[in-house]
Amino acid sequence: MSAPPTELTEVPLHGFRGATDGAPAARPHGLTVAISRQAGARGTTIARKVAEILDWQVFDHDTLDYLAQNDTAREQFLAEVPAGALAWADAQLARLFRYHGLNAEGESLRRVRLVLAVAARGSAVVVGRAAGFLLPAETTIHVRVIAPLDSRVAYMAQELRLTRPEAVEEVRARDERRALFLDQTLARDPSDVTAFDVVVNSDRLGVEGAAQFVGWAVRTKQMLTELTEPNEHHAHDTLEDLTGA
Repeated sequence: MSAPPTELTEVPLHGFRGATDGAPAARPHGLTVAISRQAGARGTTIARKVAEILDWQVFDHDTLDYLAQNDTAREQFLAEVPAGALAWADAQLARLFRYHGLNAEGESLRRVRLVLAVAARGSAVVVGRAAGFLLPAETTIHVRVIAPLDSRVAYMAQELRLTRPEAVEEVRARDERRALFLDQTLARDPSDVTAFDVVVNSDRLGVEGAAQFVGWAVRTKQMLTELTEPNEHHAHDTLEDLTGA
């Protein structure tokens, strides 16, 4: 494997403009929600609803792929991220290689960089990409979206117009592929519930209920972070008032 990079020069777009006074940040400029999901549990739909509730930006599979492939979009995004926040992302990448056994190079490494840059800017909801395992717990709300197999199969059959046997195979293949990616990248297991701040059952709560529950977790995390850093000069710039007050 290649040596860990020393500078974050690759990476996304829109929205957040950074701290208004231009002061560099020694940490991300906001919290990140990282959504891990079982196939067919409607994790992406819930992520979009969470982003709507919080007025944050969602980075799903399509958005991250676009940014990974579009040089101009990456450059525009990086221009929005304060230098200090990008320095935090560089330091986090180095820690992942040194202490967490990160196994990534080439295209895989570029996608890890994207996730770290998104988190550096903050106020983002990231779907998949092992984001919750890549990002530090103190600035991340790591969510696992689950649902019973029958419910997931039914949703997949309807969404992709598959027969039930085809939907069963699709759910199995997607879950297997995601677990393999996580195992190969960080030697982690998505079935370990202790890795998550919140586990929501979309079959019981529905999309709206699950999203509201995650929003509550974000507000709680923000409040606790502010309480533990009462003398942080840029506390309100770093972790915005999520209630919009």
